[in-house]
Amino acid sequence: MVKSLIHEKNQLSPAQILYQVQSLLIYREMLGDQVGQAFLEMLQAIEEDSSESLKSYGRWFEALANRNQGWQDYLLDRLLATDNSFARQVQHRSLAHLPPALIQAVKRDLRSLQMLYSCNSNQVCKWVNKQVKLSEELIPWADNLEPKSSLKKASFPIKNRLKSLKNWADALGDLADYYRQFGTGIFAEYRAFRWQHEKLVAVAHPDPVQMADLVGYESQQEMILKNTEFLLSGNSALHILLYGSRGSGKSSLVKSLLHKFGDRNLRLIEVAKSELKHLSTIAEQVRDLPQKFVIFVDDLSFEEDDDAYKALKVVLEGNLTARPQNVVVYATSNRRHLIREFFDDRPRPKDADEVHTWDTVQEKLSFSDRFGLTLTFEPPDQAAYLKMIRHLAEQANIALPSEALEHQALQWATRHNGRSGRTARQFVDFLHSDLAVFGSS
Repeated sequence: MVKSLIHEKNQLSPAQILYQVQSLLIYREMLGDQVGQAFLEMLQAIEEDSSESLKSYGRWFEALANRNQGWQDYLLDRLLATDNSFARQVQHRSLAHLPPALIQAVKRDLRSLQMLYSCNSNQVCKWVNKQVKLSEELIPWADNLEPKSSLKKASFPIKNRLKSLKNWADALGDLADYYRQFGTGIFAEYRAFRWQHEKLVAVAHPDPVQMADLVGYESQQEMILKNTEFLLSGNSALHILLYGSRGSGKSSLVKSLLHKFGDRNLRLIEVAKSELKHLSTIAEQVRDLPQKFVIFVDDLSFEEDDDAYKALKVVLEGNLTARPQNVVVYATSNRRHLIREFFDDRPRPKDADEVHTWDTVQEKLSFSDRFGLTLTFEPPDQAAYLKMIRHLAEQANIALPSEALEHQALQWATRHNGRSGRTARQFVDFLHSDLAVFGSS
């Protein structure tokens, strides 16, 4: 049946394609974004012999151009990323334990989507050209673009499998395995997130910093890499506090993990200090997902009487609810003791004093100990600073003599923010631009 329908795709009208989409039972939201909605509006307008078909074709064309993605590759991406009841349930249950009606509905949807997939950009363009009859025909969008999927390499095998099948329903098992391994929705489509306005927001363009960009602090890099490997392998991983001088690359080290392990299902969630009260909500939201999550808290410290640290304490140590095994917290701070302590906090014999004041002081001082690992980043000495300079200059293809490079780097550190990884990066960036624009330094 499917084979004959696909063979006769040229006889399918826009209305028939539209009916197939409208009959979807499980994948109804697959065309809910800008590209999909423009496509559906265009099919409707073509059938109604309306000039709206021309406008909707323009919106559809532009939306694909903005994605720099072919129509068919877009459909495959949406199939793999769209959240639905089947994708969620199959992550925790085998196909044999899912309701038979759900399985049949998914198979039917897959056959309908295959017919939609067979309706390529050239065919769509012909429909619109035939209706509007312009003096110069419209240009079809390219279907043969190199895939630009945000799902990256993980999606290639299942995509190739679908392209080769005569009946997409035969890929049900492969699709279930994909959802089980990589999940669905925004967590399958994006790698970085930020908690904003009490919800997770995807970060489309995360900081591109790479581990290879960082030099120095090798032992700290080794420990955070090893701990992240524990997390990815499903073993017990520790929460980490990265403590040390400003500009030493603590935040860059955490962000570089995303590019090193992103293809292995690692996800990074940035949470501002002001949003720490939502940590438990975030952890519960991702608990049962197949991805592994690093909750990243930058520049962590607490003021006196700041109760946000109690929310962090719950995530670090747990409460009656078991700690999610796919979540760790990596926090950076310039302070070894995260909660500010004043001399007035020290116990003195006063009438209104707390009886066990030292207990409160010790709770404040020991809060950082609740992290399983504390990695210390001390300010670099001159030799370590110059090592950073040489490494970054080599990456930037700066060919200055070593003596001149180091002399300028030391002058830069003296005049600006002192020796640090950040200072080294700023100097090399400035020097690279100076040489590119003026040819001298």
